[in-house]
Amino acid sequence: MPKQFELLVFDWDGTLADSAGLIARCIQQACADIGVAVPTEARARYVIGLGLEDALAHLVPELPVSDYRRLADCYRTHYFAGDAQVPLFGGARDALLQLRAEGFRLAVATGKTRRGLDRAMTNLGVTDCFDATRCADESASKPDPMMLHQLFDELGVGPSRSLMIGDTTHDLDMARAAGVASVAVTYGAHPRAGLVAASPMACVDRFDELHRWLATNA
Repeated sequence: MPKQFELLVFDWDGTLADSAGLIARCIQQACADIGVAVPTEARARYVIGLGLEDALAHLVPELPVSDYRRLADCYRTHYFAGDAQVPLFGGARDALLQLRAEGFRLAVATGKTRRGLDRAMTNLGVTDCFDATRCADESASKPDPMMLHQLFDELGVGPSRSLMIGDTTHDLDMARAAGVASVAVTYGAHPRAGLVAASPMACVDRFDELHRWLATNA
């Protein structure tokens, strides 16, 4: 059966990597470190996927911009102390290899920094699985569609032949802004209700279910 899509664009945290819980805890710890109100886990999870400044502006709007670096440095200290233990979701690496073997082009669009994504991909041995990647510190933060537009330009694939896969409404809103179809996963940062409201093609609860959906529908 002919493929509906040529390019599959994955979010990273909460979609491929089981990192949303660690990120939320590190956000809370960093806020405590500098003496600002510690967000609830739900609020900390909400900003996963955004670029750093957008995330901080949402979480601690009272924080002066001059203190953003101090909060970010505290967050990175906590996160990098534990990120080597962050796994891919079960079956993700094999699924990526199989999708490549089936002729799909694979990319990542993430709110991580370039340093953070390269470190994670190296730790997990999946750097060679992807044709291209974009990070928030070299583009615009989600839900701005710039990361997707840059990937289209680099890979020569248009929005009608591309699919965005993510665990947050930021991912789905970015896809919509770029004119791209999307699939949501509920096992990451954002709850199902918000994801369904963003009208993805499908909303799946486990990575193996995502792989089956892609094998059947992509």
